[in-house]
Amino acid sequence: MTVLSERLVSLREQKGWTKTRVANAIKIPVSTYANYEYGRREPDVETIKQLANLYHLSIDYLLGNNTQPADSRPYDLADDEPLTYHGVELPDDLRAYYKSMADAYIKQHRGDDRDA
Repeated sequence: MTVLSERLVSLREQKGWTKTRVANAIKIPVSTYANYEYGRREPDVETIKQLANLYHLSIDYLLGNNTQPADSRPYDLADDEPLTYHGVELPDDLRAYYKSMADAYIKQHRGDDRDA
């Protein structure tokens, strides 16, 4: 097994997710994802980015360049990045609602009027 495949298995199991759930979240066939975990195939760059986003980790951590998951990226989402909950992509109106709620929370806890 590769570092990537070991980390994919570990991360998925820590979340209590199935291979099907992960594959559906990143919109690939389950058999393709399973082969990533078994170390039989390597994902392309775009798929690695999707996996890093799904687990809120850096690509470097997934690939074995960092050893600490604490090096994870913030939970910021790009405007074109899908927002998922339990592997289901949420529609744009819910995405906008959750973003506005998060912005209001951040603004309130910063105690200032800067944009979040």
